[in-house]
Amino acid sequence: MTAFVAGVDGGGSKTHVIIARAEDGAVMAESEGPGSAVSPGHAPESARVIASAVAAAMEKIDEPEKIVSLLVVGVAGVGRQSEREQLSAALEDLDIADEVMVETDAEIALEDAFDGRAGIILIAGTGSIAHGRGPTGIRARCGGWGPKVGDEGSGAWIGRRALGIVAAAHDGREPETALTGAILTAAQLNEPEDLIPWAAAADSRTLAALAPVVFSTATTDPRAKALVDLAAEELVLHLRALSQRLFGDERADVEVAFAGGLMKKASPLRKRVEHRLKSAVPGAHVRSEPIVAARGAIKLALRGVPASS
Repeated sequence: MTAFVAGVDGGGSKTHVIIARAEDGAVMAESEGPGSAVSPGHAPESARVIASAVAAAMEKIDEPEKIVSLLVVGVAGVGRQSEREQLSAALEDLDIADEVMVETDAEIALEDAFDGRAGIILIAGTGSIAHGRGPTGIRARCGGWGPKVGDEGSGAWIGRRALGIVAAAHDGREPETALTGAILTAAQLNEPEDLIPWAAAADSRTLAALAPVVFSTATTDPRAKALVDLAAEELVLHLRALSQRLFGDERADVEVAFAGGLMKKASPLRKRVEHRLKSAVPGAHVRSEPIVAARGAIKLALRGVPASS
C-alpha cells in the first residue's frame, strides 16, 4: 500500500489539489475543480467539491493500492472555528483520507511563501484577506470578513462597486462612464435596469467576473480607474494594519507576498498595490516568486502539524 498526502487550496473560483508521496514528498499528480469556499451552513457542499477534486488527482496515479494518509485543506470561509469543524466533519464523513486537517487558504499560502518565517501574505481573488506571522511567531489576520461584510479590494467587491457606479451614472448622480456599456456587454444585458434582477441572482464568483471588465475599462475611463485605485488602497490598508500589529511599525522590514487571481504579477491591481506600498508601508519587500497555496498545504502535510501550532 502506497501512502500519499494531499494538499488542497479551495477558493471562491477554483479548487487546486496536489498529491505527493508521503515517503519523500515527490509530487505525483494535480487536479483542478470548481470553487469550494465555505459559506456558513454549507460545509457539506464544499466537502463534496474537494472530495471530487482529490479523487480526480488520485486517479492519475498508476498504483494498484494507494491511500491518502493525510489531507490538508486550506479553504476560504473557515476563519471561524465552527466552520473549520463543520468542514472537517464533512470531509471525514466522505472517508477520502485517514486524517484530515483544515486550515484557511491564507494559512497555507503563508506557509508556501515563508516556510515558517515572519512575513505577510495578501490574497485577493473572489474575496480578500491578509495573514501574517511576526518575528516572535505571533500570528494575525486582517480582512477576510466575507462578501456580505467586507472583502474590500476583492473581485466581488470591485464588481459590486462597479454596479453602483453604473446605477449612479444612469441616474445622473455621476457622469457618464464607459463601465455602463462594458458591464452590460459582459452580463449580456440590454438596459441598466436589467442589472437589478441580474445582481440579485449573482453570487460572489459572478460579481468577481466583472473585475477584469473594470480593469480593461480603467485604461481609458476615469471612473473605472478611480475604482481600481480605491481597490488597491483598501488592500494596502490590510498590509499596513498587519505591519503595525506584527512588526510594530509600517517602516520595519517586512517580507510581503501576493496570491490570488487578482494579484498575478502582471495584473493592474498588483501594480497599483506595489506602487502604493512604497509610501504606505515603506519597510515592505515584495517577493517576486509566485505563491502556490496548495504546495503550502503539502508542506504542512509532510510536517504533519497544523499551521496554527
